Amino acid sequence: MGRPPKAPGRRPSATPAKPAPARPRRGRPKAPRAPVDRHVALFLDMIAAERGAGPNTTDAYARDLADVVARLAAVGRTVTTARTEDFRSYLAGLAARGFEPTSVARKLSAIRQLCRFLQAEGHRKDDPAATIEGPRRGRALPKILSVAEVDRLLDTARALAARAEQPAGERLRALRLVCLVEVLYATGLRVSELVALPAAAARRDERMLVVRGKGAKERMVILNEAARAAMKEWLAALAEAGRHAGAKWLFPSFSESGHLTRQHAARELKDLAVSAGLRPDKVSPHVLRHAFASHLLQNGADLRSVQMLLGHADIATTQIYTHVLEERLKSLVRDLHPLADEG
Repeated sequence: MGRPPKAPGRRPSATPAKPAPARPRRGRPKAPRAPVDRHVALFLDMIAAERGAGPNTTDAYARDLADVVARLAAVGRTVTTARTEDFRSYLAGLAARGFEPTSVARKLSAIRQLCRFLQAEGHRKDDPAATIEGPRRGRALPKILSVAEVDRLLDTARALAARAEQPAGERLRALRLVCLVEVLYATGLRVSELVALPAAAARRDERMLVVRGKGAKERMVILNEAARAAMKEWLAALAEAGRHAGAKWLFPSFSESGHLTRQHAARELKDLAVSAGLRPDKVSPHVLRHAFASHLLQNGADLRSVQMLLGHADIATTQIYTHVLEERLKSLVRDLHPLADEG
């Protein structure tokens, strides 16, 4: 099974000066969440407790269902009194408001699950969403980076970390970015899984990480040599800066308590893409996850193994990568075969 190219050997870098204590920065205050409908709140509690849904998942359901509740209220309905035609009208309105079919389908999924829950718990006698058909949509193929493009990202990240005469704080951030990219590409982790790793994860067997994924399910992922080296250098720099002792997270936030957010990690990756001469809209933490899977399959990995490494509950989710490879092979034949334009 192929692995991402090894990181070139690094020359010993000069010991950076210890950074001056950073002034605490006040984060932007979060907007207060709108009051949640009582029945929606019960549904959110259920998916968290019984399905093991994480905060990001429950927040996404809360946002989608808050919009549904607001639109129903405008016509004098609630989630317990709405009729099938009310939900159909709401979904049709989404299309009129410019929502993509994928977004409409996601909101319909939330409505269906809520209605099934309300019926099962006795809050409704019927399921008004059971007969509603979703929008027709083709499944979009994931964006994939080539091995050469991933190499450019990694080489650029390493070059930024190796720059001489840069403030210690900037070097620390650059080493963190190298570690993030190396580990994302080496393991195929979701960025939410990576940034939420506890500091203790690095003190166990350095060859692998135990990750808590969707539904609170644990799985093991393998760290290759390049990822292990990047993590060691990151942890050494953290310790030298006096930030590692007592840290709860493997990637602690620099500006406040807690860990690096997935949004901040995504922004840093976009900036890295620009520095590497790649289109920023083509690069994201999830695109590196796609690259991990597709490059493994290109090099002969079997689908079941890739499913386990990615933490997919259903192998059908993993099979999308086989379609990506098929499309790439068709493109190669179309573009490079000498007789492709004939007939």
